[in-house]
Amino acid sequence: MPDGNSLYGPLDPAPDAGWTSAGPRMGFFTDTSVCIGCKACEVACKEWNAVPESGFDLLGMSYDNTGALTANSWRHVAFVEQPVPAGHRSAPFAGNPTGGSASAASAAVAAGTGSASGTDPGVPPGSADAAARMATATAPTTAGPGGTAPTTAPGGTGGVPAGGAVGTGTQFLGMPGAVPPGRGTGVETRTDFRWLMMSDVCKHCTHAACLDVCPTGSLFRTEFGTVVVQEDICNGCGYCISACPYGVIDQRKGDGRAWKCTLCYDRLGAGMTPACAQACPTESIQYGPLDELRERAAQRVSALHDRGVPEARLYGHDPTDGVGGDGAFFLLLDEPEVYGLPPDPVVTTRDLPRMWRRAGLAALAMTAAAVAAFVGGSS
Repeated sequence: MPDGNSLYGPLDPAPDAGWTSAGPRMGFFTDTSVCIGCKACEVACKEWNAVPESGFDLLGMSYDNTGALTANSWRHVAFVEQPVPAGHRSAPFAGNPTGGSASAASAAVAAGTGSASGTDPGVPPGSADAAARMATATAPTTAGPGGTAPTTAPGGTGGVPAGGAVGTGTQFLGMPGAVPPGRGTGVETRTDFRWLMMSDVCKHCTHAACLDVCPTGSLFRTEFGTVVVQEDICNGCGYCISACPYGVIDQRKGDGRAWKCTLCYDRLGAGMTPACAQACPTESIQYGPLDELRERAAQRVSALHDRGVPEARLYGHDPTDGVGGDGAFFLLLDEPEVYGLPPDPVVTTRDLPRMWRRAGLAALAMTAAAVAAFVGGSS
């Protein structure tokens, strides 16, 4: 039987769990706008917590190789590939389909050559005729005055020598062009995509349903306000797995017990930063007192809005949401569903008190009816 506060969600988890001298609640703020998908957090988590490997092959649908949070993946870096043209939604890039850095010269610099190579990207070097054929093969051409043919091909290089590709029946084979997509046709025709990356983790909910349903006390609230599984007490019943609104906690095959992120409880006790946050090279994962993280996150969202990124939003930060706010919350650049997160999570044990009251009333009514029937029959 859970304690009185657990089903309603304590507002200050650690004191409500009995920690009379607990410090400020600690947590994670994950800023996905600076995540580069390096997976250093995944590796650090596995190394520090001795989490077994969870596959080294790609899924075949993404650069992701773990897929989701599982008993063997306490941190999961999601790769979301979206067919959204750059500049389609971000105001700073609107109307600038390719950007000014995509010229042949800047491409050479970006490639490390440092100096002009004498060729354009996608155009074979050393043969002016071949370059002209590639640039004009798909364009309707007509020989003009002076023996040259004007071209309308995107990124075309100008006129074509008379007697060149036009008369030879050369066909365009779909090879990359000499200019970036959209430069000659406009931003609306671009077909490239963007990547959204997010390092997901247990949310360490304020209203933690996994705590409510655990029959052995294996799950407990720490003095830092986080939720931890004691693997030596877990009996593998699996109630916590179905109770989690995020699908985070999982049962390990061949082991039977439930496992999830502990927010490196042993490191926190020693005054250290969790391994994933320590390893993050871009500070996409930030650890600290939850109140400070929320202030920092609000400032970051405001800064992104000022820079013309209206999609930036926080997820899991609101203490009045269906789980009482999360100890691990996120800055997202799209809807939560895009990242595989529930849009409006609710603690799954929220309705249990009402269900018990109704069940009690029904039992009293049945008892009263049975007594009345017995008394009436005997008289």
